[in-house]
Amino acid sequence: MSTVDIGVFIPIGNNGWLISTTSPQYMPSFELNKQIVQKAESYGFDFALSMIKLRGFGGKSEFWDHNLESFTLMSALAAVTSKIKLYASTAILSLPPALVARMATTIDSVAPGRFGLNIVTGWQSAEYSQMGLWPGEEYFGYRYDYATEYVQVMDDLWKDGVSNFKGKHFQMEDCKLSPRPKGGVKIVAAGQSGRGIEFASNYADFNFAMGNGINTPTAYGQATSRLVEATAKTGREVGSYVLFMMIAEETDEAAQAKWKLYNDGIDTDALAWMKSQTAKDVNADKHSTAKSLGLPEGAVNLNMGTLVGSYESVASMLDEVAGVPGTKGIMLVFDDFLEGVEKFGQKVQPLMKSRQGRV
Repeated sequence: MSTVDIGVFIPIGNNGWLISTTSPQYMPSFELNKQIVQKAESYGFDFALSMIKLRGFGGKSEFWDHNLESFTLMSALAAVTSKIKLYASTAILSLPPALVARMATTIDSVAPGRFGLNIVTGWQSAEYSQMGLWPGEEYFGYRYDYATEYVQVMDDLWKDGVSNFKGKHFQMEDCKLSPRPKGGVKIVAAGQSGRGIEFASNYADFNFAMGNGINTPTAYGQATSRLVEATAKTGREVGSYVLFMMIAEETDEAAQAKWKLYNDGIDTDALAWMKSQTAKDVNADKHSTAKSLGLPEGAVNLNMGTLVGSYESVASMLDEVAGVPGTKGIMLVFDDFLEGVEKFGQKVQPLMKSRQGRV
């Protein structure tokens, strides 16, 4: 069996990825994320990624109403780690590409060769309209054109130290960058729509996909196969990193009881807000992130794929994920991150055939 990378999607927002009042309730902090990432590094995790979220969903749980900022957090984490790769997220409507290129270069100087950048085109208009940055609903139709120019500007600066790029959305005039990153900056995308996959196949090094369903580890395979088909046309190697939530206990019954507890406390007000935002892109592709988030099943954790069971069961399902063609890695979230990373490192990873020889 081929091996896979393992990463952690760190909780930069309160309560992680469970929209529930009966799940662990906590605020984000540097100290919490430092402990998570250092523990992940000690267990051989390959990468950590932080999202960028500028407005939450409210409700009784105040879901994602409390968030740190991605670049400054990852810069701080870069200084207290030594091996693990770190990915920050840029909300491209909020930061100019030339500035982001310089920010990435700065973090590369802290952690040479360990920093990468996740391109967030944006699906929740309220994040940007609150700051006067939302271009209007028509943006949904051209956001990947905008992202394409954004990445081209950064690529010019990182490779040549200067950009004179002239496009529809960005115009550079002898724009300079020095020093340039010595270790290179990997680009991550998370497009699921046809246009998103096309963007990833042309400009990303990795593309994140969402796992699907509860204990259906290979159900996401179509998304990865579409990426494989797209990269065959571009001639580029772009690995698929798949997102799953892991809820593991000594027995299947104990894990299922915990999953039921979280579902019993689902925050319906926060969920209603999320659905109202995802519905604004009326022309969204059926494969798009917005469409996936708005589905009723599994809504308690934003409809991401969820693996619930004993340590043995979860390890076996993760090996099934690793066997899907085109899968380069798995990105994990947990109900309780410190406990979850510990359980994965001590109880699950040693049972995985797809991690043999990697740790």
